[in-house]
Amino acid sequence: MDRSTTVTDVVDGATRSRMMASIRGKDTQPERRVRRYLHATGLRFRLHVRDLPGSPDLVFSAHRAAVFVHGCFWHRHPFCRYATTPATRREFWLDKFARNVVRDQRSQLALEQTGWTSLVIWECETRQEECLDALFWQIRASG
Repeated sequence: MDRSTTVTDVVDGATRSRMMASIRGKDTQPERRVRRYLHATGLRFRLHVRDLPGSPDLVFSAHRAAVFVHGCFWHRHPFCRYATTPATRREFWLDKFARNVVRDQRSQLALEQTGWTSLVIWECETRQEECLDALFWQIRASG
């Protein structure tokens, strides 16, 4: 059963299509927040390492830790108010979201099987300093 809420669209199809096409996959605001915070703590990292499964957003080679900054909507943050489901083309969206979740799980498992620590911080958590601090300590404890 899908626990997320359904949202009726308030814009026409062409406008929605243009808006969805403009969403970036890299260098998003939540990702930049995490990078800014962790860099200020002294941690150094590489971005979007394609050699690793899932091409993690941040890679801390010294700690063998990889961080994924997941958008709540696209990656289906459980019980999050931002993980809504569009009302139009509902089946398409549910299928897309399910594929995203499976892909994320597969990438994280592959990373862990190669000896890396896989960490996820959700978009809504990037606004909370205590969540960013917890991520910092998880990275330091890994490896």
